[in-house]
Amino acid sequence: MVQNFLNRCRKQPFSFLRRHQKTVLSAVAIGSVGLVGLGWLLIDGRMLSFAGDRPSLLELLDQVAEDKGARRKPSPLGSVPVAPLSRSWRSPLARQCSSIDKSIRSRLLSLQKRSGSWRKFVPIDPTNFGKRFSEDAFGRRLDGSPRVIVLHETVYSVSSAVNTFQTPHPRDEDQVSYHTLISRDGRVLDLVDPLMRAYGAGYSAFLGEWAITNKRLKGSVNNFALHLSLETPSNGANGRSGHSGYSSEQYDALALVLAGWMNAFNLPPTSVTTHRHVDIGGERADPRSFDWSALQVRLAALGDLCVP
Repeated sequence: MVQNFLNRCRKQPFSFLRRHQKTVLSAVAIGSVGLVGLGWLLIDGRMLSFAGDRPSLLELLDQVAEDKGARRKPSPLGSVPVAPLSRSWRSPLARQCSSIDKSIRSRLLSLQKRSGSWRKFVPIDPTNFGKRFSEDAFGRRLDGSPRVIVLHETVYSVSSAVNTFQTPHPRDEDQVSYHTLISRDGRVLDLVDPLMRAYGAGYSAFLGEWAITNKRLKGSVNNFALHLSLETPSNGANGRSGHSGYSSEQYDALALVLAGWMNAFNLPPTSVTTHRHVDIGGERADPRSFDWSALQVRLAALGDLCVP
């Protein structure tokens, strides 16, 4: 009896499996998936205990991207500084072919004939000027031909400026000069040949262009600029934004000098700008109290504003 009972017990499971084979297989599959998921949860639970010490996958990917970018980035010592974005220059000088002031024209032409009486060359120390470069400090080609005329003011007297330019300055950081100075009484002092390079502007650019001729210094317009400075009136020897302005004699002489440069180098009136505009550091404001209309009538009288 017992043996028959045991035989029946052994046969019942197999009989059940044969009758419900699909159901059993599905249950086994679901159970297996559940066990695998439970295993991952246990593992993940252990990993979560270290979440404060380990970065996420996204963070790791970000780090890899940053590392690659850092490897691609050139070192500061080997890189070439990029010129600043172009700052547009809208010249205050307008095209003018008519309404010419004949009295001004007559005065300027007469003055031009007597240039020997009010214009002379004054030598300065050789450390304060040099040749225009045909290559920059990184071996790239440069066009050293004058393309911009930068207007300045002396702040102090003409004699003080000349004394500074005649003083040797062996270090590039200290070198300074203009091509031409115009005194309060209209006398013109030519200090540097226009074909040479004067050191009138430091950290500067014009229409997005500069030239780096010393790797230790920032770029400037000096290699392709002409620099002209007006003597400041006595009430301008300060840090204020303006002063009483420049004399009529200065504007007469300025117009004649500019006309000569524009004709010699085929420069348009729009090439005449200010130290304030080319200065990148925002530290220069010269020439303060400049009267563009006074220059306009004089250049128009000379016929230098009737250009396309």
